[in-house]
Amino acid sequence: MFTVSDYSVAYGQSEVIHNLNFEVKENEIIAILGRNGMGKTTLMKSLIGMIPSKGGSLTLGEKELVDMKSFDRVKSGVAFVPQGRMIFSTMTVKENIETGLTTVKDKKIPENLYELFPVLKEMKGRRGGNLSGGQQQQLAIARALASKPNLLLLDEPTEGIQPSIIRDMARTLKRIRDEIGLSIIVSEQVLSFALDIADRIFVIEKGEIVREENRESVDEQKIAAYLSV
Repeated sequence: MFTVSDYSVAYGQSEVIHNLNFEVKENEIIAILGRNGMGKTTLMKSLIGMIPSKGGSLTLGEKELVDMKSFDRVKSGVAFVPQGRMIFSTMTVKENIETGLTTVKDKKIPENLYELFPVLKEMKGRRGGNLSGGQQQQLAIARALASKPNLLLLDEPTEGIQPSIIRDMARTLKRIRDEIGLSIIVSEQVLSFALDIADRIFVIEKGEIVREENRESVDEQKIAAYLSV
């Protein structure tokens, strides 16, 4: 469904992502794990087009994305929830979600988003900046889903969120995959969260994928060793 081939990203002369190759199947959740500074956020920002690639290809279905601007990637079916959520703090919950409708014909917020995130329905008139960290993360995901993507990119969604909310988020992401029917790539440092949601786990180290495992046969100790400082 989504294919990354010989994909590299550089800042100037400094190459950060080196010849990555992986595929994401339909309705599959992939977790990309790694310590800080290993290239996770650079990769995610590059997949959505915020950072240009140095070489390689990205295909979503039959579409080549590499030369597309971020806005066109969203129109083609990719949605992105950045690290730190980046919601509009002075806009209401409803207005925040509506900013995700710019690439679709129907300008009404789909009711299923409020079913997935009932707290947002209760708070739709409240300003985004007045929500808790967990509620803001739900809002950022709902805004991304409003564009009706085929592929959802989540960059470190558990950052700054308490453990009980992280468990709720894991359940919601699996519901999103099953009920809406899309593929998800999550970059993450929290192994327990990745094990909770992912069908496959990749470990990234210094811009390269150094390990790939299916969830059912994952060696937790070996994955954890990569994440320890």
